[in-house]
Amino acid sequence: MPENTNDPAKKSWLEVAQDSDFPIQNIPFGVFLTRDDIITIGTRIGDYAIDLGALHQLGYFEGIPLTDDIFLQDTLNDFISDGKKTWRAVRNRISELFDIENPSLQQNEDHKKVVLFAMDEIEMKLPVQIGDYTDFYSSKEHATNVGTMFRDPENALMPNWLHIPVGYHGRSSTIVPSGIPVRRPVGQTFPKGAEHPVFGPSRLVDFELEMAFITTDANALGEAIPIAEAEDYIFGMVLFNDWSARDIQKWEYVPLGPFLAKNFASSISPWIVTMDALEPFRVESPKQDPEPFPYLRHQGANSYDIHLEVAIAPEGEEATTVTRSNFKYMYWTMVQQLAHHTVNGCTINSGDMMGSGTISGPTPDSYGSMLELSWQGTKPVPLKNNIERKFIADNDTVILKGFCEKSGSRIGFGEVSTKLLPAREID
Repeated sequence: MPENTNDPAKKSWLEVAQDSDFPIQNIPFGVFLTRDDIITIGTRIGDYAIDLGALHQLGYFEGIPLTDDIFLQDTLNDFISDGKKTWRAVRNRISELFDIENPSLQQNEDHKKVVLFAMDEIEMKLPVQIGDYTDFYSSKEHATNVGTMFRDPENALMPNWLHIPVGYHGRSSTIVPSGIPVRRPVGQTFPKGAEHPVFGPSRLVDFELEMAFITTDANALGEAIPIAEAEDYIFGMVLFNDWSARDIQKWEYVPLGPFLAKNFASSISPWIVTMDALEPFRVESPKQDPEPFPYLRHQGANSYDIHLEVAIAPEGEEATTVTRSNFKYMYWTMVQQLAHHTVNGCTINSGDMMGSGTISGPTPDSYGSMLELSWQGTKPVPLKNNIERKFIADNDTVILKGFCEKSGSRIGFGEVSTKLLPAREID
């Protein structure tokens, strides 16, 4: 089925600001609580949330093979399981309904009253039930920076890094949507100069600028996903702040990697932007040397030109943008990550999430974490009003944003905004 939503000349009869992340060319998917306290699956155009459950009940998806309750659920998992043909058919129909030239819904006031919501009338929820979550470590710049800080600068990358997309299995139960505050974690650390480890709140809480992709049901146990087919199993992408406690991580990561330093919280943007919407912004990924094994070799452009930025807002203060980066810098691509993840027969399910790893660019103002921006706390990062940060302080709000722009056409992800609360009291 052809994709009909990306025409940059297409306009909606809904009002859309010129710099909106959500023009009619986007049509992301999410889950929200309506003004009537009903959870529904929806999409967004401009500053309007659209109830897809109501649209379906009113007959606007006639001719598309959908179950009666497909949009009346509290997660997108079942819809994602229906596959790319269904996702594309639904997006095409939404694009048709809200096209400025289509009067069918535009002139039906009764239907618009039950279908449309202002954004301040709804509450966004986690869009999928995340059964499994894998976090990768796929930015060459980030891995080099970290290796330079903690190991030999001449051998910053571990011997395996240029050969495999390194990753680890994370904790899905503490992934939360934008707007949900998180608490400063507690755990064991080994402060510099100490003779013994100590227990208490982390002193080095950090953000990690990442993106993540959401999968559909992909393979049976024991089957691999060929890299040429991997894109068919990626539903879409979200912004991802993979919170990290650097001091806890430093003490615990040998020999098995991150644990308490990562499992206390990760935050995502609530609207999933589909791969169809991102298609016009496809670009070549960085050249890989040495050439990967055949199962990791792909043809054509397999990355995306997604502008990313992070701001920090201390309580009661204006936000300061501290970094600007781009997803296109990633050395290992999403299709390589998915192909590697399944080469041994690991099963991938609907709603699984794969984090990109911290996205750092080639210059200091494009680094994707405070660890790098402050260079392990040695270079305080200036904020507005003569405030500085080495890491994230209690009651700071961290805001990630992302968008694509080309030839006057723009789509985006909105934001993921999260406040860091003080640690809980320790008995």
